[in-house]
Amino acid sequence: MITIGMGLLYKIFKMIVWSILGLFALILVTGFFFLRLSPVFGGAPSELQKERYTQSGHFQDGKFINQITTTMDMSVRDYVGLTMEYLRGTPNSKPAVPLPVLPLDSTGIINKPDESTRLTWFGHSAILLELEGKNILIDPMLGESPSPHPWLGSKRYGELPIEVEQLPHLDAVIISHDHYDHLDYGSIQKLKDKVDKFYTPLGVGTHLEAWGVEKSKIHELNWWEEILHGQITFVCTPARHFSGRGLQDRNKTLWASWVIISAKDTIYFSGDSGYGPHFKEIGERYGPFAFAMMECGQYDTRWEAIHMLPEQTVQAALDVRADLIMPIHWGAFTLAMHSWTDPIERVTKQAQAMSVNIATPKIGEPIILNQTNFPNSSWWESTRSNE
Repeated sequence: MITIGMGLLYKIFKMIVWSILGLFALILVTGFFFLRLSPVFGGAPSELQKERYTQSGHFQDGKFINQITTTMDMSVRDYVGLTMEYLRGTPNSKPAVPLPVLPLDSTGIINKPDESTRLTWFGHSAILLELEGKNILIDPMLGESPSPHPWLGSKRYGELPIEVEQLPHLDAVIISHDHYDHLDYGSIQKLKDKVDKFYTPLGVGTHLEAWGVEKSKIHELNWWEEILHGQITFVCTPARHFSGRGLQDRNKTLWASWVIISAKDTIYFSGDSGYGPHFKEIGERYGPFAFAMMECGQYDTRWEAIHMLPEQTVQAALDVRADLIMPIHWGAFTLAMHSWTDPIERVTKQAQAMSVNIATPKIGEPIILNQTNFPNSSWWESTRSNE
């Protein structure tokens, strides 16, 4: 029989404790340097830029604010409930099988056979808009995980319709705000040399400049500011949301929705937003819209002020006076506790009840405006989880 003396037990215990403490210290040090040195967190505005922000009409005490009171505070009970839900897991939180994706050929973008307005959804809020002979990419989060590091976030459900490297020349990129699921460092690195102009809300251009985008390519706009790109007008319009990429930059940059006006079509992109009076104001100023891309996904009643519920998405579409809508902010990542199909099921049901035309394309499936037919199949039915 082998016995172990108390001295040896003490040494083993001491070694385990020091190993745990050493690992914990290594994690802390690594995290500290990652937060300080990683480029993914972007840049910081200069004092001159901050001075401009104070003239914006919605910048107070060093931070941007919403048009109406918007709080993200949760009670201790909410946090406990959220933690328990996370630990239990959500049934059908992601597709059980690969999503159907229609491949997009770059030659088809370059040599489009007609002058119709065409939109192609890449999943979540990333969209390619082909308008008046221009290629416009909106919120191009084309990476694998919407987080500072792939280990820290959910993974993309499936493939993109086209690899970033295969995209042709882009006339413009429009960005709604600086959250990771809308502004991705890796995607910008791959895109920046093939893009003519970047259009962002105030402050977001600071990140782009820190990532090597030429300053002359970047245009930052305040809410209600308009800018001409060739024959197309871009309007930076309000949203009800927040911003930030790190631990200490909450609301240091502006968030926005966008209006896109051409001679043929007027299009609306909601960005991320809670429901609010800005939708009706946008509709009164720039509506009606031939097409509206409306946020619908990653919601919860506990943060309803910054992310609409699906029923509110349909009401917002009515407010902006959209002829046809497409739900976005779903279909790529799991960022909330609802099932991955809950957004599209609820929004299509509500749209039908309120007589709102709704397009539900597969990823990569084009929508051509001003045609009587548009994608509206329930393709997600075949991807349900049996959990």
